Amino acid sequence: MIINSIGKFKPTRRWLIRTSIKLHNLSLMLINSFVVADNHGIHPKHSLMKYHKFFTDHIQSDSVVLDIGCGIGIVAADVAKKAKRVVAVDLNPDSIAFAKKHYLAPNIDFRLADATREKFQEQFDYVILSNVLEHITDRAAFLNDIRQLAPTLLIRVPMINRDWLPLYQQSLGLFPYSDKDHRTEYTFESFQNELNQAHLRIVESTIQFGEIWSVVVSL
Repeated sequence: MIINSIGKFKPTRRWLIRTSIKLHNLSLMLINSFVVADNHGIHPKHSLMKYHKFFTDHIQSDSVVLDIGCGIGIVAADVAKKAKRVVAVDLNPDSIAFAKKHYLAPNIDFRLADATREKFQEQFDYVILSNVLEHITDRAAFLNDIRQLAPTLLIRVPMINRDWLPLYQQSLGLFPYSDKDHRTEYTFESFQNELNQAHLRIVESTIQFGEIWSVVVSL
C-alpha cells in the first residue's frame, strides 16, 4: 500500500529512487572498506576472482613483464613466480611501500612512478594493465605510448553493462561507475573502439565477473 501511494507522487518517487541508489553505492563503498580492513589490507577479490591466473597463463618463463598500476603488488608477486623479471610501478607511495615490505623478490623491481608520465628506457615482453585504464583520462595517448614497450598487452577493465543499475544511474544523470576515481567503464564495443583508436586489437578475450580480460596486440 505504501509503495502504491508513493507511486502517485512522481517527484517523491524520483527522490526516493535517487536517494536509494546513493545509499546503495555508499553501502558498497563501506563493504569494500570493511572487507579490506578485515583482511589485513588485501581485498578478498584477489583470491575469489582468481584473475591473477589470466596474467600468469599468458606469459612465458623467460618473460620480462611490466606491471603498470601494480597497487600493493599481489599480481606482480604471482607473475614473478613464473616470469624471468617483473618491473611493477604505481604512483601511490603507500602501495609501493606495502609491496616492498610484503612481496619483494629478487626478480621484482617495485618502482614509485606515474606511468602516464614515466619514460621507460627498456623493452618488455608483456605489459599488464589490471584495472588501470579506467583511471586514466587521455587513454588513447597512454595506450599509444605503452604499446611501444611490448608486443603484447594483457588488459583487465570493468564493464558498465555488468548490470542494469549502472546504466539506469547513467540515464538519471547520476555517477554510474563502480569507483569514484573511474573516468570510464566499458561495453565490449567501446573497449574495442578505444583500442582501435590506439592502433591495437584484441586477439583473445573473455568476460568474467563483469570485467573484460583481453590479450591485445598492435594492429
